[in-house]
Amino acid sequence: MASIVEKVRRVLDAKDLGDITSELCDFSLKEQNATAEAQGVQPSSTSDFVPVLGQTVTYIVASVLINEHDELLMIEEAKQSCAGKWYLPAGRMERGESITEAAAREVFEETGLNAELNTLLAVEAAGGSWFRFVLTGRITGGRLKTPADADAESIQARWVRSPKDVPLRANDILNIIEIGRAYHRGQKIPSSPTALWHGNILPTRFSHKRNYLRVLAVARKRAHNSLNILVSEKNVHHFPTVELHPSRSIHSTLRKFMIEIFGAELPQHRPHGLLSVEHSASEAENTDGICLNLLVAFRPPLEEISLIGKCIWQELGAPLDEQLGRIVSSKNASIPLNVIR
Repeated sequence: MASIVEKVRRVLDAKDLGDITSELCDFSLKEQNATAEAQGVQPSSTSDFVPVLGQTVTYIVASVLINEHDELLMIEEAKQSCAGKWYLPAGRMERGESITEAAAREVFEETGLNAELNTLLAVEAAGGSWFRFVLTGRITGGRLKTPADADAESIQARWVRSPKDVPLRANDILNIIEIGRAYHRGQKIPSSPTALWHGNILPTRFSHKRNYLRVLAVARKRAHNSLNILVSEKNVHHFPTVELHPSRSIHSTLRKFMIEIFGAELPQHRPHGLLSVEHSASEAENTDGICLNLLVAFRPPLEEISLIGKCIWQELGAPLDEQLGRIVSSKNASIPLNVIR
């Protein structure tokens, strides 16, 4: 069994931590429903919910691709409902695809160009069953689609200076375009420690049968200014993990989980961002699940944080103390998790 320090290293290296069994899930849907019923609330989802792409969950991919002239790759929609409007290369994942495979396919189908995706830019979630994975990378070949190549996927593709230069299908992409532009600017100039950007982080290829949120919660101990990480002692030592509720926002699921650990008087904390995402679909085995590895930073010192759940704090020590500390101190050093609703 890997030590907690080794597990932190694996997450920071975008490597999986293995299968999440019932022993490693601290707050399953079944337990969440039991808690709701005890409070007189009718559960809004069955305990046996399983993520199945195209049936019970929707995964969208979108790519923010910027060329050497700081121009953005966009496509003119062909669908009747939004014909003539412009958008990023984007679409629904298909069963059996990885996130990067789906993104590269959508770029090629809608723009005619081949793309090498090298990092996640953001993950967006609506409830616990709709996710959009935003990636960026570089163009490696192909031929830009023109109106003469129009098909059901798109009318044409174009490099544009600004999304304001074309009529947009929807404004929901403006935020992720800004993230993409900032990321590309950050790769071109030396960053100060407080402006640190994350490196290339692609989804880790590992299969999950359910959707999970794995929480890497950190707090500093006042006595030694040492960074400590929260560890669940349920059965075996692991990072606290909750099954995502398909009918609730991730913020709601996280809050209810944190109350299970810290009680109703939650210490001040903030979800910093994702350190990695785990996903590898298998249509035959129904493994459309994902695991989001979320960094959560506590503001009060560890000495002022009370625990009521089966958890302990473990000191990290160098060099992980410094590495995670740099991530916590920079808003750009993890993958944004944007909760839409």
